[in-house]
Amino acid sequence: MSMSVTELSGPPRPEPAPPADPPTRPARGGSPFGALLLRLHFYAGVLVAPFLLVAALTGLAYTVAPQVDGVLYGDRLTVTEVGERPLPVADQVGAARNAHPEGSVTSVQPGTGDRTTRVVFSAPEYGEKQHTVYVDPYTARVQGQLTTWFGSTPATTWLDDLHRNLHLGVVGRHYSELAASWLWVVALGGVVLWWRRRRASRATVRHLLVPDLSAARGVRRTRGWHATLGVWLTVGLLFLSATGLTWSRYAGANFGAGLDSLDARAPQLATALTATPGNPTDTGGGHHGMSTGGAVVESAAFDRVLTAARTAGLAGPVEIAPATEPGSAWTVTQVDNTWPVAKDRVAVDPATGTVTARSDFADWPLLAQLSGLGIQAHMGVLFGPVNQVLLAALALGLLCVIVWGYRMWWQRRPTRSDRRALAGTPPARGGVRGLPRRVLLVGVPVTAAVGWALPLFGITLLAFLVVDTVLGAVSRRRRPATAPAPAGR
Repeated sequence: MSMSVTELSGPPRPEPAPPADPPTRPARGGSPFGALLLRLHFYAGVLVAPFLLVAALTGLAYTVAPQVDGVLYGDRLTVTEVGERPLPVADQVGAARNAHPEGSVTSVQPGTGDRTTRVVFSAPEYGEKQHTVYVDPYTARVQGQLTTWFGSTPATTWLDDLHRNLHLGVVGRHYSELAASWLWVVALGGVVLWWRRRRASRATVRHLLVPDLSAARGVRRTRGWHATLGVWLTVGLLFLSATGLTWSRYAGANFGAGLDSLDARAPQLATALTATPGNPTDTGGGHHGMSTGGAVVESAAFDRVLTAARTAGLAGPVEIAPATEPGSAWTVTQVDNTWPVAKDRVAVDPATGTVTARSDFADWPLLAQLSGLGIQAHMGVLFGPVNQVLLAALALGLLCVIVWGYRMWWQRRPTRSDRRALAGTPPARGGVRGLPRRVLLVGVPVTAAVGWALPLFGITLLAFLVVDTVLGAVSRRRRPATAPAPAGR
């Protein structure tokens, strides 16, 4: 009895199905959320880090602005010998006017201690800048003058412009706003990723604050230094991001609109006066008068107004601002921005020396107070030299974190002869598709709201998503399809 080959070998085996496209792995994040966060952190680190690098370098340079001013302009900012009593402010302003006959006197900061008196002149041809004449308050000797910007010396102005806009004007402001818009995202994302990684290894909270040195070398060791230092810097980086955004171009405008809607701005000081005969703000004062914004004022009014402000309790450094138009009071403002700050203001009738209005910093809305204090701390002024040291340490720490981040990217590069590359591959995509629907229903509107409040963040995030989607589609099209095995006998 003969048997066929088929009968001897059993029923024919089905041809193996071609392998399907490899599933999108959840990347090294361990979950869809971790994968998404890791990919976002990676792309932000690679693409936004150059802006953060420049911001850190220019910010580091700005931290030494007071010392630079002391070296370059010490002979104008300070006196060589402190006298027993300063001369009348009128004499000092008169000396400044003789040395600088052009322009209008817009403000005067009487010198205290070893600081010179600053008499600020403005004119249309100066634009946003002013000319400041520095006068010895004890001898009325003019020690020099500088072109200033909101009281800042040329060197400080140059460093400020470098940090703020790279001396590129309005266009350059986009760089600093982009850096501030992403800094908090990168910082918080890094902390969450490090926490998830350490939690997976059953590490304690203490291990978040010490580097992972379990590996003698390589990417794990670099990651340990990168992540741990980032955790230590997080609070400071969040502060820099928040305060930097408050006076940025687009996000700052939204922040200002929010303050307006909450009525949380610093209150305006009422300066309107009832016209009185002989008011020093009236045009046509005597030979002791001088021009301020088109009016002629009596020189003695400076001392009269200063005395009224001191009597009202405004101690320390102050700024006297003459009225810019007839029928208005002069203002005196405390300008001590070092903690504890003194920022009270009074309006004074220059004819009678009567305080007509007052605004104390303690009575400002809380958001206005925090905004003002935050800006001074961001500029390294609020806590004096300690503030400068802290900002310098933050800048240096951020530079180290960025360098280590790029080093990890390089260390993760393929090194096999058939797969060499200059840098590591990005984490796998697919995190969004793996997220639960309820997370998307909440996360998408929240992300859109943040993108609206921080426009440069929203625009660049959308650009990342579009580019990443396009690259993913191109990669899938180029993936070679595995042909089915030929049927054999």
